[in-house]
Amino acid sequence: MAELSLPALATSAPSVWASSTPAKLLTTPDTSKRRVMTHRPLPSYTQRLLRQLRLKLATASPSSEVLDFCVVICTYNGEQRLPQVLDCLLAQLGTEQLAWEVIVVDNNSSDGTAQVVKTYQQHWPQDIPLRYAFEPRQGAAYARQHAIQIARSPLVGFLDDDNHPALGWVLAAHRFSQAHPQAGAFGSRIRGEFETTPPPNFDRIGSMLALTERGSEPLIYEPRQKVLPPGAGLVVRRQAWLDCVPQQLSLADSIGFRAAGEDLEVVIYMQRHGWDIWYNPAMRVQHAIPASRFERNYLLELFRGIGLSRHRTRMLSVAGWLWPLMTLLYMANDLAKIVRHLVRYQSEAIADTVAACELTLYVYSLISPFYMAHRLWRQRISPTLEAPG
Repeated sequence: MAELSLPALATSAPSVWASSTPAKLLTTPDTSKRRVMTHRPLPSYTQRLLRQLRLKLATASPSSEVLDFCVVICTYNGEQRLPQVLDCLLAQLGTEQLAWEVIVVDNNSSDGTAQVVKTYQQHWPQDIPLRYAFEPRQGAAYARQHAIQIARSPLVGFLDDDNHPALGWVLAAHRFSQAHPQAGAFGSRIRGEFETTPPPNFDRIGSMLALTERGSEPLIYEPRQKVLPPGAGLVVRRQAWLDCVPQQLSLADSIGFRAAGEDLEVVIYMQRHGWDIWYNPAMRVQHAIPASRFERNYLLELFRGIGLSRHRTRMLSVAGWLWPLMTLLYMANDLAKIVRHLVRYQSEAIADTVAACELTLYVYSLISPFYMAHRLWRQRISPTLEAPG
């Protein structure tokens, strides 16, 4: 059963009470004698009191979803990056009627991340709690799972420590959730904030760096399209996550030098259980991308990891009895893509950075079924081994 929040109780009652006039007078043909019921917004001081009450309830009962919204920043060694994200959240507009909080999940950092949060807490507004949590298991999937467990709102919005939300991001997210109650998750409109000029034709691979530009109108991600939003700038319904997403994601641990596909795994689980997944362009985010992420070696490693994770993300939306057939079909499709790519770009398929990234993605997608089978074997047969790379 959906919970009824305190503001909902307050705003559902009229601010002008009905008089004690008998009903017969209200039904007289003389319309000039009828009482007209009007609804007015609650005074600002009443809204503040209600919000303070809900914050006290959240403190007294940490396991209750009594707030409207929760922003989670997952960070690893984000001492230098974190302040700008927090400053963006401090400047949010239109949130006066919302009871919301911010949680920084420190994903096993070795720098001064904890001190940054402590410094901000000393001057942070009391009516917007800023909380700190530590997650020792390395990986964004573990940090997000931790946040879901401790969030005190039915809505949880995830930001990375290099995501800078627009001034209306929180309000836009909350409004969208109210207008689309069947949306289990919805992603932001994410544009790049580049430290240096991207390589030529970067737009062909930009989506792999969590850049999302799908127009100015909301769009639903259809399951047949096999396209989903990234974890950066994603807002989820906490209950949908708790009901649909397993505690241990198969892609939570790193593939190569980083995790890959774990955010898609979460969204696919929700979609499989009937939740709608949306793109909300009103939620705008700037993704700060340093020059190091345009280095050829970094990009090739990134696409290698994404390719190796693809078998898992592909099979999640396929019935188990169809896995053998669909695996063969996907492998045939990947092989065809490799051949077409080599014919089209020839020597540039290796020399050009963007073309080489695309070729890497196709090649490692082809290898992915064998890699994931070996990874699963290692996890089941040799649980004491380190997470596979």
